[in-house]
Amino acid sequence: MTDVPQTATIDAAAPAERPRTRWGGIIWGSVLAAVAVAGVWVTSGEGRLDELTAAVEQVSPATMAGYTALAVGALLAVTGLVGLLRRAQRAAAARRRPLSPSTPE
Repeated sequence: MTDVPQTATIDAAAPAERPRTRWGGIIWGSVLAAVAVAGVWVTSGEGRLDELTAAVEQVSPATMAGYTALAVGALLAVTGLVGLLRRAQRAAAARRRPLSPSTPE
């Protein structure tokens, strides 16, 4: 005896769901684009790269550790924002979805 897999039936009367907005891609893309713009700005100006090099040479190890902690915190904040947006999107989708009638067995 072989089991025949059941296929899902598509209800033609059900409204089609809209595609979800991928907030993670939008937020992370914006962050990476801002970093890229800042990098291009620093490297394209006359003397800006020399000023950055001089400033980095004068930074103490404690200050560098602080900047590193700040950068990690910023990455965590962006990750948290993306998570909050995703959770809100799922909650909104659950509110829009009609309740399916229970089927007696």
